[in-house]
Amino acid sequence: MSAPIRVLLLGYGLAGRIFHGRLITAEPDMQVTGIVTTDPERRAQAQADMPDARIYDSLEQALQSSGDFDLVVVATANSAHVPQATAALDHGLPVVVDKPLAGTAAQAQRLVDLAEGRGLQLHVFQNRRWDSEILTARRLIDDGTLGRVHRLESRFERWRPQPKGGWRETGGADDLPGLLYDLGAHLVDQALHLLGPVEAVVASVRAVRDGMQTDDDTQVMLWHTSGALSILSVSSVAGSIEPRLRVLGTRGSLEITGLDTQEDALRAGASPLDADWGIEAGPAYLVTADDPRPRAIDRDRGAWATYYRGVAMALRGKATAPVDARDVVANLRVIEAAAQSARDRAVVVLDPPASHV
Repeated sequence: MSAPIRVLLLGYGLAGRIFHGRLITAEPDMQVTGIVTTDPERRAQAQADMPDARIYDSLEQALQSSGDFDLVVVATANSAHVPQATAALDHGLPVVVDKPLAGTAAQAQRLVDLAEGRGLQLHVFQNRRWDSEILTARRLIDDGTLGRVHRLESRFERWRPQPKGGWRETGGADDLPGLLYDLGAHLVDQALHLLGPVEAVVASVRAVRDGMQTDDDTQVMLWHTSGALSILSVSSVAGSIEPRLRVLGTRGSLEITGLDTQEDALRAGASPLDADWGIEAGPAYLVTADDPRPRAIDRDRGAWATYYRGVAMALRGKATAPVDARDVVANLRVIEAAAQSARDRAVVVLDPPASHV
C-alpha cells in the first residue's frame, strides 16, 4: 500500500481548519504533514489538532522543503490564492485552491496554463457540487424524471441585518469581498454543472445594509444555450429564505427546503466518516406529469468527502480531476459578466458561451 499523500495546508482559519483540514483528515489516502499560519492562536490550535504536522511561519519557509510534500492546499484569503498557487506550481507541486480561484477569468486561465505547462494538477475546491440538494437535482435531471429543464431557482440567503465585519465585508478590491465572489461562486458553478453552457447574463449587485461597501444582496440571471433560465440569489438581508432550490421541467418539478448541513456538521466537529453523515432531515418535494400532487421524497446524501477522494485518485493517476480547473475559468467569466451587467444595467452576452468541460 502506498504512503498517504503528504499535504501542505496554507491557512488555518475557517476554511483551512474546518473545511479542508477535516475533509483531508477523513481521506485515508491523505495526511496533513505541514501547516502554514502566523497567527499564534491558530498555530497552537493547529498543533493541538494535528500534532504530527510541522507548523511553518510562511509559504517560503515551507517550500524550502518542497520535497517533503506531494500537494499544496491553498485555504487562505482570496487575495493570496493566485500568488500562493503560482509559488507552489513553480516549486513542482500540484495544488488545490479554495474558491474563488482568482479574481478574473484571465488570471485563472494563466494558472491553468502554468499547471499544464509544468505537467502538474490544479484543483479548485467547488465542494458544493456534492451538496445534498445538488446531488438530488442532478439525479432527477439525468434520469429524465423532470423532462427538459427550463428553469432553475437557487439561493443562498441569510438574515444578518447587522454586518459581522472582517475582510469578506470590508476588504479592498484585491480581497474579492462581497457575496458575488463568495457564495455566488458556488451558485454559478452549480448552475453550469446542472444546466450547461451560459450565453447571456444580467445581474443586480447591491450593498443594502448601512455602511456596506461590498455587495450583500445580489441576484444573477443566466440564459443557458439549452433555453433554460437560472435565477440565482445570494443575500445577507433576507428575512425569508425558502425554498433553497426549485428545478422546473417539462415533466416535473423539484423543490427543496433547507440548505445542505455538511458545513454545520464540520463546524460542530462531526466527520464525514460518521455513519449519519450527509443525511438531511429537510424535505424535498417532487411533482410529475403522472402525479401532480407534491410528494415528499428522500434527498440524496451529501458527499463533500467525494471531493478529496477524487483529488487523491487523480494524483494517483486513477481518475480525472473531480472539478476541472477550466470549469472555474468559465465560472469566472459568468461572475465577471454579472459584475459588468450590474455596473452597466445591461444584458452581457458571452461569446463564446461559458461552458464546463
